[in-house]
Amino acid sequence: MNFKEFILSFKTHTAPVLHTEKIRSSLAAGIAILLLGIALKYLPHFNYPLVMLGSIAASAVLLFAIPHSPLAQPWPLMGGHFISTIAGWLCSQNISDPIVAAGCAVGFAILLMHYCRCLHPPGAATALTLVLLSAQFNPMGWPWVVCIVLANAGISLVLALLINNLLPGRSYPVRHTPQPILKTDMQPKHIQLERADIEWALTQMDGVIDVSEEDLVDIYELALKNARNRGGKVSP
Repeated sequence: MNFKEFILSFKTHTAPVLHTEKIRSSLAAGIAILLLGIALKYLPHFNYPLVMLGSIAASAVLLFAIPHSPLAQPWPLMGGHFISTIAGWLCSQNISDPIVAAGCAVGFAILLMHYCRCLHPPGAATALTLVLLSAQFNPMGWPWVVCIVLANAGISLVLALLINNLLPGRSYPVRHTPQPILKTDMQPKHIQLERADIEWALTQMDGVIDVSEEDLVDIYELALKNARNRGGKVSP
């Protein structure tokens, strides 16, 4: 990468999004956080409060701005926060230096989420929160801390199921399954796919696709290269 490409890499790579979709996403996330706060306030608290986690706001971005993303699906949401809670709690209890504990908690949370196939970026924030606010959470004991996290994630999931499926063009959750590939002889031949075609296709999608047109072009070109290398008859 030369210097010019390095500077240009700082430009935004956001896919085109309709203004109505931006407004819908913002309102949906704001309403969800409001309803979450109300629910946590009136649920039984017993000896300790059910607090709202800052990391759940990051989850709201995924759930309501890019609900079709694999990172926003129910298992990543619930599993990611739960596993990160375990990672954060263990590190806060066994590592005395908070800075070291913070690094270990985030790294351990990401590792566990990868292997459990529930990668959810806000989960790492949950792990970090348990370390940085250990003085507040430790007296509660791990069972109540888990209840707090699961209440935040669980209510958010219910709201995502309700709100997203009421909005036009959305379907939540989304099952990501590979589409059947048509036989080569059934496909139009000698058609050149250009970046403008991908940009146009993105404007036809309801919701936000969390990948840029540059990434899609790169994926397409790499897939063609791989197909050619294995001897497949693929027309660009």
